[in-house]
Amino acid sequence: MLEYENQMFLEILHEDGLVVTAKGLGIETVFANILRAHTDPGNLIIVLGTTNYEEQYFIDMLKSFGVKHLPRVVTFECSSDERAIMYLEGGVLFISGRILVVDLLKNRVPLNLVTGILVYRAHNILRSYQEAFALRLYRQNNKTGFIKAFTNSALAFTVGFMHVERIMKALFVKQLYLWPRFHTLVNNSLAKHKPEVIELHVKITQKMLNIQTCLLDVMNYVVKELKRLNKYLDLDELTVENAIAKKFHKQLQSQLDPIWHQLSSTSKQLLSDLKTLRALLACLTYEDCVSFYAMLNRLRTMEYAVKNSGWLMLDSVDSLFKNGKNRVYNEKNEFKPEENPKWKALTEVLLEVQHQNKKEGSDGNSEKILILVHDRIICYQLRNLLTKGFKEYLLHEAMKKLSYKGTEKINETIEKESSSDEKNKEDDTNDNEQDTYVLTQKVNEENQSNSSTDDNKHETLFEDCSQMADLDLTNVTTNAPVIIIQSLKKYGDPMSLHRALAEHMPNNIVMYVADISAVRQIEIYQNNNPSIDLKVYFLIYEGSVEEQEYLTSLRREKEAFHKLINAKTTMVIPEEQDGKSDYSSLAPETDTDATENTRKGGVPTQPELPNTVIVDIREFRSELPAILYTRGMTIEPITLQVGDYILSPEICVERKSISDLIGSLNSGRLYNQAVSMTRHYAKPMLLIEFDQNKSFCFQGYYYASKDVQNMFVTSKLQLLTLHFPRLKLVWSPGPHATAQLFEELKQGNNQPNAAIAAQIGFEENKQAPEKFNPRIQDLVAKLPGVTTKNLETILNKGQSLDHLNTLTKEELTKMIENKNDAQMLYNAFHEKSSPVEEKSKIVNKKVVFKGREKKLFTKIKQ
Repeated sequence: MLEYENQMFLEILHEDGLVVTAKGLGIETVFANILRAHTDPGNLIIVLGTTNYEEQYFIDMLKSFGVKHLPRVVTFECSSDERAIMYLEGGVLFISGRILVVDLLKNRVPLNLVTGILVYRAHNILRSYQEAFALRLYRQNNKTGFIKAFTNSALAFTVGFMHVERIMKALFVKQLYLWPRFHTLVNNSLAKHKPEVIELHVKITQKMLNIQTCLLDVMNYVVKELKRLNKYLDLDELTVENAIAKKFHKQLQSQLDPIWHQLSSTSKQLLSDLKTLRALLACLTYEDCVSFYAMLNRLRTMEYAVKNSGWLMLDSVDSLFKNGKNRVYNEKNEFKPEENPKWKALTEVLLEVQHQNKKEGSDGNSEKILILVHDRIICYQLRNLLTKGFKEYLLHEAMKKLSYKGTEKINETIEKESSSDEKNKEDDTNDNEQDTYVLTQKVNEENQSNSSTDDNKHETLFEDCSQMADLDLTNVTTNAPVIIIQSLKKYGDPMSLHRALAEHMPNNIVMYVADISAVRQIEIYQNNNPSIDLKVYFLIYEGSVEEQEYLTSLRREKEAFHKLINAKTTMVIPEEQDGKSDYSSLAPETDTDATENTRKGGVPTQPELPNTVIVDIREFRSELPAILYTRGMTIEPITLQVGDYILSPEICVERKSISDLIGSLNSGRLYNQAVSMTRHYAKPMLLIEFDQNKSFCFQGYYYASKDVQNMFVTSKLQLLTLHFPRLKLVWSPGPHATAQLFEELKQGNNQPNAAIAAQIGFEENKQAPEKFNPRIQDLVAKLPGVTTKNLETILNKGQSLDHLNTLTKEELTKMIENKNDAQMLYNAFHEKSSPVEEKSKIVNKKVVFKGREKKLFTKIKQ
């Protein structure tokens, strides 16, 4: 480890706390060494907050350290008995918060044996309800174990009031360790071995500059309109400079979410248009001219013209479409695509590396060039660019993306050039799903000698390495450089760059995309391998949005750390916040804390039995189970077939958020749930939980969502209540109100039984569909005298409605074993029907079923 990494490791090892580092500063290395220090089987270490990619990376890293007892991953595939054994065996366990909470409530985890808990991605703790709940249960029962938390997202702490204090309180830590890039120790450590950085400020073409100017003008118009229409909102952060940042729209959405319902439809559309414009800027910067023009054409539809906020009517938009088209066609409307300026610069860099390698001589080992790009689309783009040349690549792109626009000349040209290359085209389509390509340069002296005079020659000096998946880059015999094109997050893996640097050990890196995390990882790579003479080629468009976005991300991270430093100097941390002392907030809230009742003259009262709530395991994704626990209720987590919460033997609650309610109504799932609840419980309830800070209406909250018609959802709810009159609809403005409501509903009711609740609906799902016709079962259930207790008996012993009609009162009583229910059922079949109507005639008739009814009711059993 580097000097600052050692210091970071020693600090968090010595005293519990929250470590916040800048992106790319090696928090993974520190975390892996913390794991390494506690891998003894005598310890039981629980790790929360990691993804599958990160878990595999840490396991591989510890394996490379020579650790014998490697961490294990606990999933739902492990049975409860297997998990209990794993806890007793000790070691490091990667586990999700949901599994841990269930096992803690079921007393499967020996809390007295837990050495400590490590929390990764700690900035998510306030949204990860189950992880926060698990930490609370752990600290409530274990006062000696440690809690150490790690995160590299400083920007996450800048949103909300006292955000860092609230996160530290949820983590039960008192120390805050900050490691920004401008930290003195970090600067000194990374300055010892600096890579040779060659910055290539590529100039964008005049047409690209015109398009960029037009898009920025339109974004400026949209920002001004938003501020003009929403003067009462604090939109100081809403600027064109911030709007071009990658994650700004997510932060803006979270800021506007509480007052989303107060925004006008125009404001919502302006925000959506702002996101669209940002996507156009990204496409202009990273993708080719054909892809940009195809994306621009998708906005030239009647549907979008009617929907947009009016920016399509601006004068600068004409220039935008004109320049977009001119990058693909010439004045005669012939297909003459414009080459991306970065492509030529990249090819020159690769040729320069090969010439330099040949000039310096080689000891048999080929140079390795790692090209870092944004995503798999750019991987595919550069691979085809280097192996085919930009003209052939753009011809194929035009055939796929512009053929529907009636460009006959393009199609004719493409058909001629691609008729003999159909197989290669199919291979390209399959390769488009890859995140890594390995290329090498063709050793062709003639092409190399003419590369400086003929631009078309040097474009195809590269070829795919055969058997890329099985290629051993350490045994490549050619002296030509091996080129590895890889995205920053290969297959979504945030550790992919760490793996690529460790596996390939490149001595040349091309930064095709500007990313602050990647830059810092490369700095650490050079300092960990000082023997490698690393050259970094930094390609960036000069005076472009790409350059501004990179500088803005640096500025925002620096400002975030300054805010954290100021907060650290002014925050007040209670002495008992770590929960190791008798911390009152850890104890569940009860109404009977005192042993004496002052209203009864100090007469001691008997302690009440604990309120028990049976909770479906799937509900632990929400905050409600944790809130119920803090209110003094006993939580019983089991897998429920019917309902989400069982409050008493009679009360069953199905909880829905607004979005869940809409989805369940549309899919018909809610109807089936209502059938099951009304069949097995006397008091079924549908709890609809909404956010009191948001609009109380049935619509989406986000930019791209399609609002659902209010009347459409309301009409379905009306049909639901008409069909199930015993189903009660309960509205709640959030989980805290729901917890209070549950507490009031449970008063005066018996406690539910978990074993009985788990079996309800289980037999129905396993046997009933094979034994009874559901429609006939519902019909019989609605007959007078038929209850949930005798329904199955009637369905088993009754042959048909005609058969039930022939039975005497005594025979029905013997079947049902209840005289009153048998009397009601007998009267339903044999009493006369006397409707109260004018001029009505009472006709004494025997009940006779005819036609379809007779066929429908012939047999109850299938």
